[in-house]
Amino acid sequence: MKITPVLYVDKIEDSLPFWMERLGFQKTVEVPEGEALGFVILVKENEEVMLQSWASLRKDAPRLMPASKGMNVAFFMEVDNFEDTVKRIQGCNIVLPERTTFYGMREIGVREPCGHIVVFAAKS
Repeated sequence: MKITPVLYVDKIEDSLPFWMERLGFQKTVEVPEGEALGFVILVKENEEVMLQSWASLRKDAPRLMPASKGMNVAFFMEVDNFEDTVKRIQGCNIVLPERTTFYGMREIGVREPCGHIVVFAAKS
C-alpha cells in the first residue's frame, strides 16, 4: 500500500520553492490550468507529494470540494539527516521550535507557503 498526500492550494507556484528548492523534491508531472499550474506531482526518493489548485479541483472533481477551505491535517515526515533539514528550512515560518519529545524524536515544524503544517522528525 502507498499513501500519497494531495495538498489543495490557492496557487501551486507559491509552494514549489519550498518543496523543490528547500526540500529537494523533483517535479515529475505538471498539468496546467489556464495561465497557472493546476496539478503537479513531486517526488524525492520513495516519497511523493501532489499539489492541486482549488480552481483545478473545482473544475475536475467539484464533489470533492470541502464546505470551507482550511487546514485539517499536518504532515509528519521522518528525515534521515535532521541537521540538514533544519538548515534547508531556515527562513521558513517555524511554528514548532526544535524540540526532543518524550517518545524520543527530534522535531521541528514549519508552515509551508500555502499554509500546510509540516513537522520534520528524526530519532534522537
